[in-house]
Amino acid sequence: MKLKNKLKISFITMILMPVVLFSAAAFLILEWQSYNYKQFYGVKKKIGIESIYSNGTLISEVTNGIYQSMIERAESDPDSFSDEATLRELSSELKTKLSDLVVTWNGVLLFNSTSFSKAEIEEILPDVSAPENGQICDSGFYQSDYQSIIKTLCFTDSDGNVYNVSILTSITQTVPQIRNSFTMFALAIMIVLVLTAIILSVWIYNSIIKPINKLKLATNNIKDGNFDFKMPRVSNDEIGQLCKDFEEMRLILKENSEAKLKSDMEEKDLIRNISHDLKTPLTAIKGYVEGLQDGVANTEEKRQKYIKTIANKVNDMDKLIDELSIYSRLDTNRVPYVFTKISAGDYFNDCIEEISVELEASQIDLEYQSHLTEAAYVCVDPEQLKRVVNNIISNSEKYMVEGRQGKIGIDIYDEGEYVHVQFSDNGKGIASKDLERIFERFYRTDDSRNSKQGGSGIGLAIVKKIVEDHKGKIWAESVEGQGTTMHLKLPKYRKNELTCTCEQK
Repeated sequence: MKLKNKLKISFITMILMPVVLFSAAAFLILEWQSYNYKQFYGVKKKIGIESIYSNGTLISEVTNGIYQSMIERAESDPDSFSDEATLRELSSELKTKLSDLVVTWNGVLLFNSTSFSKAEIEEILPDVSAPENGQICDSGFYQSDYQSIIKTLCFTDSDGNVYNVSILTSITQTVPQIRNSFTMFALAIMIVLVLTAIILSVWIYNSIIKPINKLKLATNNIKDGNFDFKMPRVSNDEIGQLCKDFEEMRLILKENSEAKLKSDMEEKDLIRNISHDLKTPLTAIKGYVEGLQDGVANTEEKRQKYIKTIANKVNDMDKLIDELSIYSRLDTNRVPYVFTKISAGDYFNDCIEEISVELEASQIDLEYQSHLTEAAYVCVDPEQLKRVVNNIISNSEKYMVEGRQGKIGIDIYDEGEYVHVQFSDNGKGIASKDLERIFERFYRTDDSRNSKQGGSGIGLAIVKKIVEDHKGKIWAESVEGQGTTMHLKLPKYRKNELTCTCEQK
């Protein structure tokens, strides 16, 4: 759920939840009130919320039961209202109903449980006409001056004496249950608000604060250089998306960090290898120079041999430095390729003529065969492709087996959309554990490192980079001790292309 939707729901919940919970609490409190009114005051009528803001409604209902019993007693035993013990008992019962009793007999005050004086009682009580013998009249009204509800019962006994029995209930007092209701309502409001706050706080914490804390922990890990952790799953909202983006960033940073460590290691290996490969010819040059200086080469033939050896060692150093320069420019995409449409057959025929002279001098047999049945054109940079061919041939020449007649074979095929060139030799071959890594920069097998051939370990990396920039493919097959075959595939030039526009990288 989106964060903005959660905020909307939080706002609605903040309004509706207290209303719903307080309504439920109010219903329970009113039910409890009605039960208490019935238990304490015998009120059968269901009392609702009006009992809180209209006290008189409840007070009027409280004395209904006892007033009805008084009417029944007046009909059956009117003389009992002249008995003081009976009146005191009745007064005590009315006290529990928050009311008082006033009785007059033939206009004379007979009983008064109120705090009002005789004069006040005469002012409060209604002027009720004496009923006929055997009749009972009753009335109820509100005395505003004294804020009292008055229920009056008027009747005569068998001797014709007139009784005026009144129940006075002050509405200025508060029913204890109502006071308790106010307390309970206040407590309910507090509980509802606290409960709402807790629920919303927990929800917001789990939705926002908790993911942010996880994100903060992740940032601390990255700040400390620790990328070996995983962002935990979070909700699918804006913060969740941020965590997912952060996880992707972590993976990229981890990959870059590992790549940098690998690059640093490779650079260290390169420096170590270059130091070794430069030191070897330098040591030789130094020895031959000292031989010339000390007169060891005391004949013209020896001097020429020393000078030739020194020149060869200088050429080796120059070639090594050239490889480093070329790879540096290739690796930073600063080689300006000049792509041209050429005939694959003609191009490799020219290459063979140049290569054959060098291989003949090294006493290595070269076998070349073109299996092209028709002209096949490719879009290449001739100079860079020549570097590829030379590096492959040079690599094969370098790892020939001593005492075995060296052989290098080159075959060219037309394979639909590609021109396929195979370079095979009968050299030492490559171990299976090294075969997949020979195109990695600075990678050299243990045998090559310890061999006299040395090498910078970037020759085949240069080959792979140039081939990939030509949108081609290159891979190797080898049997250790028998030889190696390099496969080079170059995409053919398409006839519908107006110009040779291979993408430069």
